[in-house]
Order: sequence, then structure tokens, then C-alpha cells
Amino acid sequence: MINLVENMTINFGPQHPAAHGVLRLLIALDGEIVRYVDPHIGLLHRGTEKLFETKNVQQNLPYFDRFDYVSMMAQEHGFSLAVENLFDLTIPIKAKYIRVLFLELTRVLNHLLAITTHALDVGALTPFLWGFEEREKIMEFYERVSGARMHAAYIRPGGVTQDLPEMLLEDISVFCDRCYDRFFEIFNLLKTNRIWLSRLVNVGVVAKEKAIELGFSGVMARGSGIFFDLRAHNGGYEIYSDLQFKIPVGDKGDCYDRFLIRSFEIFESLNIIEQCLNWFFLYERKEKKNIKFAVKIEDFKLTSPLKSVAKKTMEGLIHHFKSATEGTVLPSNFCYCAVEAPKGEFGVFLEGADSSKPLRCRVRAPGFLHLQGLHHMAVGSLLADAVTIIGTQDIVFGEIDR
Repeated sequence: MINLVENMTINFGPQHPAAHGVLRLLIALDGEIVRYVDPHIGLLHRGTEKLFETKNVQQNLPYFDRFDYVSMMAQEHGFSLAVENLFDLTIPIKAKYIRVLFLELTRVLNHLLAITTHALDVGALTPFLWGFEEREKIMEFYERVSGARMHAAYIRPGGVTQDLPEMLLEDISVFCDRCYDRFFEIFNLLKTNRIWLSRLVNVGVVAKEKAIELGFSGVMARGSGIFFDLRAHNGGYEIYSDLQFKIPVGDKGDCYDRFLIRSFEIFESLNIIEQCLNWFFLYERKEKKNIKFAVKIEDFKLTSPLKSVAKKTMEGLIHHFKSATEGTVLPSNFCYCAVEAPKGEFGVFLEGADSSKPLRCRVRAPGFLHLQGLHHMAVGSLLADAVTIIGTQDIVFGEIDR
């Protein structure tokens, strides 16, 4: 018997609102059932890893803000840790707390966008409007410490650029109290909504063994039942080992599990932020007793003094000039440093060669590995479910097509 019905191949993208960036999918359909998915990337390619070899450390740092442009400080933090590991640096305790404070604000920033735009992809508008109001407040905190709402370049090798401005901690404390209530409204609106459940439950299922095989990390791995978080793994990094927080893990590995984990991680991040605020309020009492806490190391061969400080002395002016023109000279050594970015394991392989320009800088972006699982997640589902699956992967193409 001759089969007169053939699969139809369609283009999804390259500019589809469910993909945060430029993605072209070739999807083979049997009616509305997905039979094959072939992701095509490279439409935005900038050759960033090659550009790293032509610029010094200070010039390379802003590129990391642009990999995942909704989790900016998490990326620059990974690069800063890699540089610090090359020099075997220990940064001041206050700088560590400032970093963790903003890393967790960044996690909330990312997950608010992930959940609300995912809801928008599925057809719910209200969470998007509520969640972006809270995101705007976090971006205001970015602006107050760095002067930029998005690409902050605030976390740098050796610490952070400058100390926190007055009243910022109080405003963050007020934000946390209100964000608990506002996000709880969003969570309650979605978690039992029958349309939301029908679009997410048992869709895009990834078993634990398959998630390991595909190299999943972050929410994608924990949603499949893998208990792994770099903040707690092997003692963690920065001051995470001194903090109390839970690591939510799913069991089914479907889109709904990943929604729940991102939601619970927002509450846990707010909890971590409150612990950091408590430390800062204790530190303020010590500062009144003339116990000062630095926010970066004082070796100006590694950290640049602020321009306002540098111009006051000839020595400071020379350090600022050398930092801006030559940059930090990296030793002839290499390291791999990974952090728990909001989307998963963000790793930086950095190799120096007694020069201010890296010999090699390679980025391990979590979204790149998650995208390779799209075929496995989508085959056998409906075409409309492909949109849900891309949304639950929370991919941003700055880090994938680099």
C-alpha cells in the first residue's frame, strides 16, 4: 500500500517570540505531532571567544554581561572568579557578601522573566505585567551601584567596583518583603490553573539518566531529580557555605516541575538576600566603631582605582592609566571556574601566557547544552507544546550563539 501522506517540514523562527534571541528550528510534522526537531544557530554569531584573545581582562569583562543578558552579574562573576583563581586571590569578606547579595537578586531577576514570559508564551498576560514591575525595581538596584540598568560591570576581579550607596540596603529589605507577597500572588495564580496545568504537566519530560547524558545543569537538571547545585557542591564558593538555603528537586522532569523549582528558588533567593542584609546591618554597627571593611583588594596591579580617587594622587593616576591601557598581566597558567548561574552551570576556562591578553578563554554556557535536548523533549508532542518546551528551557541566545 502506497503512503500518500508525507511529513511536512516547517520553519519555526528565526525570530519567534518564544525564543529569546535568534533561533531557527526545522520541525518535521505528522499532522500536529512533532516527529523531528533540528535547531539551527549561528544567525547572531559574534565570535566572542576569539575576541577575548585580542583584549585585556578589563576590556573582556563587559562581554560577559552580554552572554545572558537577563542574568548579567552572574556571568561577570564567573569570569572574575576565573581570574582570581589564576592569581590564587582571596577577596575581602564584605566584597563576598555584596557579590552574593547581587547574585541572588540576579537569580530573582532571571526567574521572574523566565516564569512570566513562559506564561506569556502559553497565553497568560497577567503574570508578565506583575512580574516585570518587580524586575524593574531590581534593575534600579543595578543602576544605583553601577550606573547601568543591565550591563553593570560591577563585579570585577579582586572584588566589586565600589561600595554600596546609602539607603540601598534598606530599600532592598523593603523590596524583599513586598516581592514575597507579589510573587506569591503570581505563584498562586498559576500553580492550580487548569490551562497552565494542561499545557505543562507531562510535557517535555526528561528522565534523570537522559538529563545527565545531555549535560543538563541548573533547573533543567534539578527538575529531572538530580540533586546538584554548585553553590552547595564541595563547599560552594564565596560565602554560600555560611548561608542556610534549600535546593528544590523535581521528580517527573516535566515542564511543570521546572516551573515549581524556579518558583521555589525565588523564595530561597529572597531568604539568602535577607541573610546577607542581616550581616550588613551587623557590619554597620562595627563600622561605627571604626572597623572598616574593604570592597576590593588593594593591589592596584589587579584592581583599578576609581577615576575620582585616582586623580587625587600621581600614583593613583599612574595606576589608573596602566589599568586602562595595559590591563592585568595574566600568569602562564590555566584554570576552569564554574558558578551556579540562574540558568545552570556557567563555566569559564581561562589560560594566561604572561600577557594582559588571554591565550585562550572558553565559555561553557548552560543554554547551549540545554538546546541540544530540544529534539528529545519535543518529539511526539504537539506543535503547540514546542513553544512551551522552549519557554521552560529558559534559553537566551547571547550565551548560545556566541
